[in-house]
Amino acid sequence: MEVAEVLPEFADAFAFEEFNRMQREALPALLEREENVVASAPTASGKTALAELAICKSLADGGTALFIAPMRALTNEKEDDWDRFEELGYSVYVVTGERDLNPRRARRADILVMTPEKLDSATRKHDSRRYDFVTDIDVCVIDEVHLLDADRRGSVLEVTISRLRRLCEPRIVALSATMPNVEDVAAWLDASAETTFEFDEEYRPVDLNAGVKTYTHGENAFADKYRRLYRALDLAEPHLREDGQALVFVSSRQDTVRAAEKARDEIAERDVPMGARGDYDFHTDAQELENDTLRNSVLDGVAFHHAGLSKNDRDLVEEWFKEGIVELLFSTSTLAWGVNLPARCVIIRDTKLHDPLEGEVDMSPLDVLQMLGRAGRPGYDDVGYGWVVCDATEADKYRQLLKDGKEIESRLAESLETHLNAEIAMGTITDLEDVMDWLETTFYYVRGQSRPEEYDFPNLRQRVRDCLERLVERGFVETGEDLSIEATPRGVLASKYYLRLETAARFASLTERESIETADVLETVAGAVEFDSVSARQSERDAINAVLVGQKTDDLEAGQRKVLAILRGAASGSTPSELRSDAWVIRRNATRLLSALQAFLERFSGPHEANLARRVEARIENGVADDAVGLTAIDGVGPGRASKLAKEGHSTPGDIVEAGIDGLVSAGLSEGVAERVYEGAQSLPAVELEWGRFPDEIATGENDACEVTVRNVGEPAQAGIRVTVNGVEMTKTSTYLRGEETVPVGVFGANADELEFTVSVAFPELPLVPQRESRTVDVV
Repeated sequence: MEVAEVLPEFADAFAFEEFNRMQREALPALLEREENVVASAPTASGKTALAELAICKSLADGGTALFIAPMRALTNEKEDDWDRFEELGYSVYVVTGERDLNPRRARRADILVMTPEKLDSATRKHDSRRYDFVTDIDVCVIDEVHLLDADRRGSVLEVTISRLRRLCEPRIVALSATMPNVEDVAAWLDASAETTFEFDEEYRPVDLNAGVKTYTHGENAFADKYRRLYRALDLAEPHLREDGQALVFVSSRQDTVRAAEKARDEIAERDVPMGARGDYDFHTDAQELENDTLRNSVLDGVAFHHAGLSKNDRDLVEEWFKEGIVELLFSTSTLAWGVNLPARCVIIRDTKLHDPLEGEVDMSPLDVLQMLGRAGRPGYDDVGYGWVVCDATEADKYRQLLKDGKEIESRLAESLETHLNAEIAMGTITDLEDVMDWLETTFYYVRGQSRPEEYDFPNLRQRVRDCLERLVERGFVETGEDLSIEATPRGVLASKYYLRLETAARFASLTERESIETADVLETVAGAVEFDSVSARQSERDAINAVLVGQKTDDLEAGQRKVLAILRGAASGSTPSELRSDAWVIRRNATRLLSALQAFLERFSGPHEANLARRVEARIENGVADDAVGLTAIDGVGPGRASKLAKEGHSTPGDIVEAGIDGLVSAGLSEGVAERVYEGAQSLPAVELEWGRFPDEIATGENDACEVTVRNVGEPAQAGIRVTVNGVEMTKTSTYLRGEETVPVGVFGANADELEFTVSVAFPELPLVPQRESRTVDVV
C-alpha cells in the first residue's frame, strides 16, 4: 500500500513510500473514523507513522494537531523531522519555556509539540490570553503513553490528558510500546474495540533475543563500572567481529565519554578489526566534529552520543552509525526514546543512574524495555540481541521484566494533593462531588476498578476527604458553610507556578518575616522539597564547606547545603569544579523556583521583596555581582559584558544612559554594540525623585504634611514605592508607574534628635537595584 495512493496530498510528509503491515491494519481506524485510537506495538515497528496519519487527517480537516513528546530533548527532534510538513505549507511550533513562548505563533500553528509538563502548565493557565491556544486542539497524539507508569511524570501526563479532554474534547490517539494491559488505557480514553490495537512481537521487524548477564560486584562503584564495561564488550565483540554494530547504554553523559575512551583501548588490545583510520576521506569528514575527544574516537569506529553534544556532532554520529562507519556507540537513554538508531546488539551497562535531584535511582523498567527494543536492524538482521548487565541480586527482577513486560499502573495517588489543588485553583472543582467526577476521568479510576484492593478503592471517598482536609489545614483550600471548596491565594500560586505543596508552604512562611535578605531567599530555595533527594558526595564536601564558610547553615541537610553552595557559587560566577556536574540542573530548577518565590513575595510581602528575589534569580542566571545585576535587564548585555561595564564604573542602566555611546566605546564596546546597549538601557524605566517643599528641621511635637514626586522618565512598569523614617516603614504602595506619582510623607517632631526619610522605588519584575534617596530633618 503506497503512501501516495492513500494520501496523495501528504505523500511528501512521510519518510517512506509504502506502509508496512502494522500501519496498514491501523490505517482505516485513523483515517476513516473519528473515534479515539489506542495502539501498542513493539519498538521500531513504525508507530511514528500512526501519529503522522492522525496528524494528516486533522490537517486535511482544517484542524490543529498536538503531539505530546515524552521528553524535552525529543521536541526539537520532532521539529526537525517535521520540516516535511513545513514544506507542504503547514506550520510546526514547539512550545517551550514560559519566557520563550510566542503565543501568536502557537495560536497560528497547525502542529503543536509539547512535553506533558509543558502541557500541564499551559492547561492550568488556559483562560489567559497567553495560553488560550490549548483550548483549540482537534487531535492530540500521545507518544509513548506507557509513560503513565513513570515516577512523577506519569501522574502529570494522566491529569493533563483528563483536563485537556474536558477543555476541548480533542480526538485522542495514544501510542505505546507493547504493554500487557492496553485495554485499561483504551477504557480510560474511550477507545472502542475496533480502534484499539495490540500488535505483538510478531509485528516486530526483527526478532529480539533478550537476556540478562551478571557481573561480580566489588566494593568500589568506580571499578564496578569497568567490570560492567568489560562484560558489555564481551557481549558485543562477536557481533563487532562480524561487521555488526553494538549500542551500549550508560547512565550519564560523562560516562559515555569515559566508556568510549576505555573501549577504544580494550578493542585495540583484543585486536578487533574496527575503525576507518586508513580512510582518507573519512579523516577529512571527521574534522567537521567540534568535540576533540569524539573526533579521535570515531576514527577507531567508536563514538558517544548525548544531549550535551552540539547538534552538528550528534547529527554526524547518527549518520555514521546508520552508515556502519561507527560500529560501537555509547549513549544515554535519551537516544532510545528519540532517534531511530537500531543496532544488532544492544547492551544496558548501567541499570542505576545518578539524578542530580534524586540521587542514585533505578533505571525505569520502561526505559529498559525501550532500550532493548532498539536491537535488530530492519532489512539487515534476522535477529537482534539485547542484554541487561546487572548485579546477580537483581538478575531475577530483570528476567521477569523481559519475560512478562510491565503492566501500566497509575501514579496519581502518589501526588493526589498537588493535582487536586491545581484543579481547585482552576475552578473546575467546587465541592466533594466534583472531586469524584474528576477522578472518574482519570486512568487511576479505571485501573482502580481493575485492581480495587491494590488501589484501596473501597475507601476512595474517605481518602479524598482526608486529602481535602490536609489542603485546608495547610492553607491551600478553604471551605464554605455550604461545603463548597475554593482555592486560597496560596493554593492558586502553588498551581500557577507548578510547585510541590511543601515548597509553596515554605515560600509562604518566608513572606511572614518582617525583613528579608538575600541569604533568606537563597536558603528558602535551597531547602525546597524539590531538592530533597539531592545528595552530597564525599568528594564534594570540602568544596561545599569552602563556599559556605562563615555562614550559618545548621538548619539545612547535606544535600540542601550542596544546593545552597551551587546557588551562591552561580551568583558570584564561580562554581567550584567539584560541583559543576550537577550545577546546571540545580540552577535551572532554582531559577524556576525563584520566579515562583518572586510571585509569593509580591502577593504577600510587597514589590521590594519581590524585586530582591528577581535580582537573586538574575544573579544565578548570569553570575554577576549584586551592584551590576541591573545591567542584565538590558537586551544584549550578558554576564561578561555586565561585569566588564561594571568594572569601568557603569553598573546601572542609568549609568549607561549617562555615559552615552561615546562613553561606552571608551569602556571597550564596539560602536555598534554600544549603540544597541545604549538603546536597550533607554527602554527601561528610569526614576527621578523630587522632594518639593521638605523642611530641614521641625519642632518637637509638630507635624508637617509633605509630598515627594516619583517620576518615571523611561518605559512604564509595575513599581513599588516605599517610605521609611529611621529605617521604620511609614508607607508603601504598588502602582503601574507611567509618568509621575505623588507620595504623601508626614514629617513629625518625634523624640529622636534626627529623622532620616528614605524613599525607595523598586520594580518587582526587573532585576534593577531599587533607587533610594534620603533627606534628614533635625528635631529642634
